[in-house]
Amino acid sequence: MAKFNKNSKREPQEMVNENIRFKEVLVIGPDGEQLGVMSRREALEKAFGMNLDLLCVAPSAKVPVCKILDYGRYHFESQKKAREAKKKQHVTEIKALRVSPVIDQHDFETKLNRAREWIEEGQKVKIDMRFRGRMITRQEVGREVLNKFTEQISDIAQMEKAPNLEGNTMSVVYAPKKGK
Repeated sequence: MAKFNKNSKREPQEMVNENIRFKEVLVIGPDGEQLGVMSRREALEKAFGMNLDLLCVAPSAKVPVCKILDYGRYHFESQKKAREAKKKQHVTEIKALRVSPVIDQHDFETKLNRAREWIEEGQKVKIDMRFRGRMITRQEVGREVLNKFTEQISDIAQMEKAPNLEGNTMSVVYAPKKGK
């Protein structure tokens, strides 16, 4: 029974050398010149004669296109490009705060300061206001609190999602202003 390493990433197998199953292919040389349409066997012999590999770069073309190259180097370069692209990615996280429609002034300022910190770090902030019991009948009080919050934070953030009620929770999302 074969054991598989759980941590290893299984990549889709590329069409290289003997894995190419087309009868005829259009071959491109190592310098980018077209060598013409030839059988798979001829293309493999030409690649092996140059001590290089045959890689299928366009399998869905009318006549599949294969290129003669050093596959080890090609694979290393593509992995290097993928790592560089991953480094430049920025994942935006949404931080959540929960407030009440009957929030006290000091609690409101504390939540506001925390939201300001997160927005200055470049994160998005979601404010959830949960209405409990009979508070649901006084939604205008909750909207006033959220409007006050929006006014206080509007200098560094913009409202990405307007306040809306889903069930018994009213939510609003703020994102950092683009000009920062």
